[in-house]
Amino acid sequence: MFEALNERLTGVFDRITGRGALSEKDVEEALREVRVALLEADVALPVVKDFIARAKTAATGEDVIRAVKPADQVIKIVYDGLVDMLGGEEPVPLNTNATPPAVVLMAGLQGSGKTTTSAKLALRLSKFDKKKVMMASLDTRRPAAMEQLATLGQQIEVATLPIVAGESAVQITRRALQSAKLQGFDVLILDTAGRITLDEGLMNEVAEVAQIAKPVETLLVADSLTGQDAVRTAAAFHERLPLTGLVLTRADGDGRGGAMLSMRAVTGLPIKYLGAGEKVDALDVFDARRVAGRILGQGDIVALVEKAAGELDQAKAEKMARKLAKGQFDLDDLAGQLNQMKKMGGLQGIMGLLPGVAKLKNQMAENNVSDKMIDRQLAVINSMTKAERKKPDLLNASRKKRVAKGAGVEVQDINRLLKQHRQMADMVKSLSKGGGKNLQKMAAMMGGLPGMGGGGPDMNRLKALGGGKMPEPSADEMKAIQDRLAGLGGGQLPGGLPGLPGLPKKK
Repeated sequence: MFEALNERLTGVFDRITGRGALSEKDVEEALREVRVALLEADVALPVVKDFIARAKTAATGEDVIRAVKPADQVIKIVYDGLVDMLGGEEPVPLNTNATPPAVVLMAGLQGSGKTTTSAKLALRLSKFDKKKVMMASLDTRRPAAMEQLATLGQQIEVATLPIVAGESAVQITRRALQSAKLQGFDVLILDTAGRITLDEGLMNEVAEVAQIAKPVETLLVADSLTGQDAVRTAAAFHERLPLTGLVLTRADGDGRGGAMLSMRAVTGLPIKYLGAGEKVDALDVFDARRVAGRILGQGDIVALVEKAAGELDQAKAEKMARKLAKGQFDLDDLAGQLNQMKKMGGLQGIMGLLPGVAKLKNQMAENNVSDKMIDRQLAVINSMTKAERKKPDLLNASRKKRVAKGAGVEVQDINRLLKQHRQMADMVKSLSKGGGKNLQKMAAMMGGLPGMGGGGPDMNRLKALGGGKMPEPSADEMKAIQDRLAGLGGGQLPGGLPGLPGLPKKK
């Protein structure tokens, strides 16, 4: 979503990086370009004006740290400004500690993703917070809206209120409250009806439901791709409803991101969640620091760790660790790693969360490096026999031709994949000779991005930094990431990231 903004801001910082000192004119020119970048990203004009005014004061004030390079100071000031614009240092948790059932009311326009978001939130509360959750659809107008929520409830194994034809939204609300209380549910999520546009009928109905349900949380679900329209929608709902937070859907889209940057400042409401995909588990807790880091090209290592933790199959990981300890790594194991990468969002998804790789995207595109490459590699492995996957040395010239024909690729693609596998297998054998110390490295390679089960890298390093540049990942963090992606090729890219197939090695 923030790709265009990231490119503009990175260009600004590149031009001032390396200078021994920055004059007041240099700072003004840099902030002017930051202002243009924010406006092009569809950030509301009053928000941009306030942001630039604060940044200019910070850049020329007494708090400037003279021991830190001026360019790094500007980067940190912009980072702090973005964090403040997005809602501050700490995420605002969802309040579900009221007397059961704690009611969460979902409001928003039709098409914003309320029903899907209701299911995503229910899954998150039941899976991570161990809450007993019930969902109820109050949408009596949209065809099959109630059935959609019931289907999602079955999919995520969360209870839904039985459908009774002919009831109004108010009647459904009263029945849902009584049912949730009698059955001992901790949380009741009410999915309200929407409209294509704001109208008085919609507002009256939602307000009446809120008066009856007395929700502890009233969340506005807004489509982040609609730009400033989403901001106006939030302001209109907030006038009629006691909103407590925002949920922005389609945050994985290619919009300019201005709505996300404007909503907090315009409404004063915290953004609590981001919908980051179509899957029912694609709902992320909003963290201003991590979003600001993505905007400035610093990646999001914590999100990468969370993705790995969520997709990790503990039993398979333990089985793989035992094989690695013996120095064994066959093509089935490589296929498992590639499938794991696809589950984590594919190559593009992972690279988008790594720090310092934003500048490589054009190079990757020019060399046809994409998620299709992983699919081709899996097709090659799946075209082999079980014996060939266990023992790649069996693949002579005639077998390679057969595999290439079955996978729809060229023989050189087979050779390239076998070379990559051989490099990984050699590394595994080398690690296995080191005993227990190197087993930890192999665990990091298999499921083991840093912080698995331990909370990930310390994000408080940013606070300790003072006025300096945001930290790069530690050597151990980057090593684990390199190991994790080692199956995609050899070589080194700028910044020490592992080489990718089809990309020229750095000379």
